[in-house]
Amino acid sequence: MTQSDAELVVLAQAGDPAALGVLLARHEAGMRAVALSVLGYGPDAEDAVQDTMLVALRRIGEVRDPSAVGPWLRAIVRNNSRTALRRPRAVPVAEPEWFSRPADTPTPEEALDRAAMRDWVWHSIEQLSEPDRLVTLLRYFSDASSYEQIAAVCGVPVGTVRSRLNHARRALAGGLRTAATTSHADVAASNDTRWREGRDMIATAMGGDFERVVRESWWPDAQMIVPGGPRGDRDLAIKGMNSDLAAGVRQRLRNVAASGDVLIWETDLISPPDDPEHCPPAALWLQVLREGRVRQLTLFHPVPARA
Repeated sequence: MTQSDAELVVLAQAGDPAALGVLLARHEAGMRAVALSVLGYGPDAEDAVQDTMLVALRRIGEVRDPSAVGPWLRAIVRNNSRTALRRPRAVPVAEPEWFSRPADTPTPEEALDRAAMRDWVWHSIEQLSEPDRLVTLLRYFSDASSYEQIAAVCGVPVGTVRSRLNHARRALAGGLRTAATTSHADVAASNDTRWREGRDMIATAMGGDFERVVRESWWPDAQMIVPGGPRGDRDLAIKGMNSDLAAGVRQRLRNVAASGDVLIWETDLISPPDDPEHCPPAALWLQVLREGRVRQLTLFHPVPARA
């Protein structure tokens, strides 16, 4: 028996990605018709539809009349399309609202933890190519989220960042359309493991034994990159950490974002009391792994040190 829109909305609001996938597949033609009526044929119309699918993942809980979900979806497409007309740009106009990070709303991790659909999200991110996955994690799950910061971390032009994010968003929207026939394992255990490993390694480093962390978890030929600064090997990382410890700098793990072979740590840097502006307030450790060990670390400070 075919489920009604209202029944599917109730299931989707309870965290069932398959129900949302069925809803979006059912109303995709109507959404595309609205986009085409405003924007005409072309990639902008497709982008407006894809953005709406991602917005729906974030805002399905706001639907008060489940039987009217079709008009709700078409209204979002219409708004996205009108925005595209007013503000033409090289990438899709509306950032997916479920990824947004305004100060008065939950972080992406908190929002995802409240919905069973987080498993689909992380699975889909893991299916992206390494370059697309990297910019996605930085854009939506780290403090280095501006195009300029992502470009600096990745060592690529801003235009490349925009292109990769555009490609990643298309892939995520496409994945949501197929969620109805896909099931995924719970990611909570994997995330807990990454957090535990990060806390243990930072604690060991703060105890003065960062060299052991590096020798055990980095490949012998691993590289370290500091955008706008030095480039070296494992010894550079060990030397830098030991120098900070000698100066009285401490680090505290604040955030972990991981998918496949990309691992991001964000730490608070705590300068010594007698030199409160010794270092920037935060650091981002972008670690690219091979078989679970670090093959490249990029160390980036999202917020520059005060003059």
